[in-house]
Amino acid sequence: MNSFDNYDSHIFENNIFHITSKINVSFEFFPPKLNTIKNSNFFSSIKKLSILNPDFISITCTSNDNMYNYTYNSVLEIQKKLNVTISPHLIYSNFTDHEIKKIAQNYWNTGIKNLVVLRGDKIQQKNSSLKYASNLIILLKEIANFDISVAAYPEVHPEAKNSQSDLIYLKNKVDLGANRAITQFFFEVEHYLRFRDRCAAIGINVEIIPGILPILDFKQLKNFALMTNVYIPKWIHNMFEGIDSKDHKMNKMIGLSISMNMIKQLCKEGVRHFHFYTLNQYDVTYALCHMLGLRGTN
Repeated sequence: MNSFDNYDSHIFENNIFHITSKINVSFEFFPPKLNTIKNSNFFSSIKKLSILNPDFISITCTSNDNMYNYTYNSVLEIQKKLNVTISPHLIYSNFTDHEIKKIAQNYWNTGIKNLVVLRGDKIQQKNSSLKYASNLIILLKEIANFDISVAAYPEVHPEAKNSQSDLIYLKNKVDLGANRAITQFFFEVEHYLRFRDRCAAIGINVEIIPGILPILDFKQLKNFALMTNVYIPKWIHNMFEGIDSKDHKMNKMIGLSISMNMIKQLCKEGVRHFHFYTLNQYDVTYALCHMLGLRGTN
């Protein structure tokens, strides 16, 4: 064996991040319309990623009245075919107390014990007594002992008065029974690290899981960032300069490199759980998990 062989085996002995402790992952998907569940990337991508034994797979829900049905039916479809923990999003907007209780009870009765609890968009609210995710947590805990994940915002929620009030609100959700927080996606690792430190300082004692959004389409990402108050560093703009938005392979290759670099920095800071916003595509997320050393079973 020559010196190159020795070098090669040393670099790839475990994974490119040189992590020896257990890595946990979770994945987020959005549900397709009811008549496209079996014919979309949705289920095939979930199936491919489920072999990596994620902690859970979350299924989004929006404030649109019909979206609950899409989410609920998608959850039932996954539960029927795959042995994986599912954590559907449950939001307040557009639901009354009675409707929320019914939805939550339906989930519990079908064996869904994990939820991602969010306020949702403030549109056409039917119930003025429930304005925040914290109120929803209280309501859910009256129904059953759900395992609850909530949202966190390293770069501050767009509607928050300031960063401190946003942090206090997160602490309230945790004090009421949230089991973990999943962050909005970000691209400056330092923003997450400072946020994690501030959470610890204020007494938030649950895991703050970084949300990772692999860039699959830079033009699409810029639209996401405008809606979510997420900062895209200039160096990322520079990396995509001159790249055609229709060149999907090139967008993914650059996006993979960016996510890989972020994860490497986060691993060095002790992060061992990553939540991936998949956008219903498995390939880049699977590659990142593989490089983290995850090897599932078919």
